[in-house]
Amino acid sequence: MITIKTSEGDIVLELFEKEAPVTVKNFLQYVSSGHFKGTIFHRVINGFMIQGGGFDTSFRQPQALPPIKNEATAELKNARGTIAMARTSDINSATCQFFINLADNDFLNHRDNSSNGFGYCAFGKVTAGMDVVDKIAKVKTSTNGMHADVPVENVLITDVTQGD
Repeated sequence: MITIKTSEGDIVLELFEKEAPVTVKNFLQYVSSGHFKGTIFHRVINGFMIQGGGFDTSFRQPQALPPIKNEATAELKNARGTIAMARTSDINSATCQFFINLADNDFLNHRDNSSNGFGYCAFGKVTAGMDVVDKIAKVKTSTNGMHADVPVENVLITDVTQGD
Protein backbone atom coordinates (compact mmCIF):
# COMPACT_ATOMS: atom_id res chain seq x y z
CA MET A 1 0.00 0.00 0.00
CA ILE A 2 1.26 3.47 -0.92
CA THR A 3 -0.08 6.74 0.48
CA ILE A 4 0.42 9.95 -1.46
CA LYS A 5 -0.02 12.74 1.09
CA THR A 6 -1.05 15.98 -0.59
CA SER A 7 -2.09 19.47 0.44
CA GLU A 8 -5.63 18.40 -0.58
CA GLY A 9 -5.72 15.08 1.32
CA ASP A 10 -4.40 11.51 1.06
CA ILE A 11 -4.52 9.17 -1.94
CA VAL A 12 -3.99 5.45 -1.24
CA LEU A 13 -2.67 3.14 -3.97
CA GLU A 14 -2.36 -0.56 -4.60
CA LEU A 15 0.52 -1.33 -6.99
CA PHE A 16 0.50 -4.02 -9.70
CA GLU A 17 3.77 -5.68 -8.70
CA LYS A 18 3.23 -8.89 -10.70
CA GLU A 19 2.03 -7.17 -13.87
CA ALA A 20 4.56 -4.28 -13.94
CA PRO A 21 7.55 -5.29 -11.77
CA VAL A 22 10.12 -2.92 -13.32
CA THR A 23 7.76 0.05 -13.07
CA VAL A 24 6.74 -0.72 -9.48
CA LYS A 25 10.38 -1.20 -8.41
CA ASN A 26 11.27 2.15 -10.03
CA PHE A 27 8.37 3.95 -8.31
CA LEU A 28 9.26 2.40 -4.93
CA GLN A 29 12.88 3.59 -5.32
CA TYR A 30 11.56 7.15 -5.62
CA VAL A 31 9.27 6.59 -2.63
CA SER A 32 12.05 5.21 -0.37
CA SER A 33 14.49 7.97 -1.36
CA GLY A 34 11.98 10.71 -0.47
CA HIS A 35 12.10 12.04 -4.05
CA PHE A 36 8.42 13.00 -4.12
CA LYS A 37 8.48 15.10 -0.90
CA GLY A 38 7.92 18.73 -1.85
CA THR A 39 6.99 18.03 -5.46
CA ILE A 40 3.73 19.22 -6.96
CA PHE A 41 0.96 18.11 -9.27
CA HIS A 42 2.20 20.30 -12.12
CA ARG A 43 -0.29 19.34 -14.83
CA VAL A 44 -4.02 19.06 -14.17
CA ILE A 45 -6.59 18.49 -16.89
CA ASN A 46 -10.09 17.90 -15.52
CA GLY A 47 -11.74 14.92 -17.20
CA PHE A 48 -8.33 13.52 -18.25
CA MET A 49 -5.60 13.20 -15.60
CA ILE A 50 -3.49 14.82 -12.85
CA GLN A 51 0.30 14.57 -13.25
CA GLY A 52 3.03 14.97 -10.66
CA GLY A 53 6.34 13.80 -9.27
CA GLY A 54 8.68 15.76 -11.51
CA PHE A 55 8.80 19.38 -10.31
CA ASP A 56 9.17 21.21 -7.01
CA THR A 57 7.29 24.37 -6.08
CA SER A 58 9.87 26.50 -7.96
CA PHE A 59 9.36 24.34 -11.08
CA ARG A 60 12.82 22.83 -10.74
CA GLN A 61 13.20 19.16 -11.61
CA PRO A 62 14.76 17.04 -8.84
CA GLN A 63 17.41 14.56 -10.04
CA ALA A 64 15.78 11.52 -11.63
CA LEU A 65 16.98 7.93 -12.01
CA PRO A 66 17.69 6.58 -15.51
CA PRO A 67 14.60 5.91 -17.69
CA ILE A 68 12.96 2.49 -17.45
CA LYS A 69 11.52 -0.02 -19.92
CA ASN A 70 7.87 0.65 -20.74
CA GLU A 71 5.84 -2.32 -19.46
CA ALA A 72 2.53 -1.23 -21.03
CA THR A 73 0.41 -4.21 -22.08
CA ALA A 74 -3.11 -4.60 -23.41
CA GLU A 75 -4.14 -5.94 -19.97
CA LEU A 76 -2.91 -2.87 -18.04
CA LYS A 77 -5.66 -0.40 -18.91
CA ASN A 78 -5.53 3.35 -18.26
CA ALA A 79 -8.91 3.22 -16.52
CA ARG A 80 -10.31 5.82 -14.14
CA GLY A 81 -8.35 5.71 -10.89
CA THR A 82 -5.25 3.99 -12.25
CA ILE A 83 -1.78 5.46 -11.84
CA ALA A 84 0.55 5.34 -14.84
CA MET A 85 4.03 6.52 -15.79
CA ALA A 86 4.37 9.73 -17.76
CA ARG A 87 6.92 9.76 -20.57
CA THR A 88 8.05 11.68 -23.61
CA SER A 89 7.50 10.51 -27.20
CA ASP A 90 10.33 8.03 -26.53
CA ILE A 91 8.51 4.82 -25.48
CA ASN A 92 11.13 3.95 -22.84
CA SER A 93 11.63 7.41 -21.29
CA ALA A 94 9.63 7.17 -18.02
CA THR A 95 11.53 8.24 -14.91
CA CYS A 96 9.73 9.82 -11.92
CA GLN A 97 6.65 11.54 -13.32
CA PHE A 98 3.34 9.76 -12.92
CA PHE A 99 -0.30 10.54 -13.58
CA ILE A 100 -3.63 9.41 -12.18
CA ASN A 101 -6.36 8.85 -14.76
CA LEU A 102 -9.60 10.77 -14.16
CA ALA A 103 -11.47 8.83 -16.87
CA ASP A 104 -11.12 5.64 -18.88
CA ASN A 105 -8.39 6.94 -21.21
CA ASP A 106 -8.44 4.08 -23.71
CA PHE A 107 -6.30 6.01 -26.20
CA LEU A 108 -3.39 5.68 -23.69
CA ASN A 109 -3.63 1.88 -23.66
CA HIS A 110 -1.14 -0.44 -25.37
CA ARG A 111 -2.38 -1.35 -28.86
CA ASP A 112 0.82 -2.43 -30.63
CA ASN A 113 4.61 -1.98 -30.49
CA SER A 114 4.75 1.14 -32.69
CA SER A 115 5.63 4.51 -31.18
CA ASN A 116 2.00 5.63 -31.58
CA GLY A 117 0.47 2.41 -30.27
CA PHE A 118 2.72 1.41 -27.39
CA GLY A 119 0.81 3.29 -24.71
CA TYR A 120 1.50 4.24 -21.11
CA CYS A 121 2.12 1.73 -18.33
CA ALA A 122 -0.62 1.68 -15.69
CA PHE A 123 1.09 0.18 -12.63
CA GLY A 124 -1.44 0.61 -9.85
CA LYS A 125 -4.83 1.92 -8.82
CA VAL A 126 -6.36 4.26 -6.26
CA THR A 127 -8.05 2.27 -3.48
CA ALA A 128 -8.96 5.28 -1.29
CA GLY A 129 -8.94 9.03 -1.85
CA MET A 130 -10.45 9.21 -5.33
CA ASP A 131 -12.43 12.15 -3.90
CA VAL A 132 -9.06 13.87 -3.33
CA VAL A 133 -8.02 13.12 -6.92
CA ASP A 134 -11.31 14.59 -8.17
CA LYS A 135 -10.82 17.67 -5.93
CA ILE A 136 -7.33 18.23 -7.41
CA ALA A 137 -8.82 17.83 -10.91
CA LYS A 138 -11.03 20.87 -10.31
CA VAL A 139 -8.33 23.37 -9.28
CA LYS A 140 -7.88 26.49 -11.38
CA THR A 141 -5.02 26.18 -13.90
CA SER A 142 -2.96 28.52 -16.05
CA THR A 143 0.36 28.48 -17.88
CA ASN A 144 3.82 28.64 -16.31
CA GLY A 145 6.42 29.43 -18.96
CA MET A 146 6.11 26.70 -21.60
CA HIS A 147 4.00 24.50 -19.29
CA ALA A 148 0.22 24.48 -19.71
CA ASP A 149 -2.49 23.26 -17.31
CA VAL A 150 -0.46 24.22 -14.22
CA PRO A 151 -2.44 24.77 -11.00
CA VAL A 152 -2.57 28.48 -10.10
CA GLU A 153 -2.04 27.50 -6.45
CA ASN A 154 0.42 24.65 -5.83
CA VAL A 155 -1.02 21.23 -5.10
CA LEU A 156 1.81 19.91 -2.96
CA ILE A 157 2.89 16.31 -2.49
CA THR A 158 4.08 16.48 1.12
CA ASP A 159 5.17 12.83 1.26
CA VAL A 160 4.69 9.42 -0.31
CA THR A 161 4.91 6.48 2.09
CA GLN A 162 4.83 2.71 1.84
CA GLY A 163 3.11 0.58 4.48
CA ASP A 164 0.51 -2.09 5.12
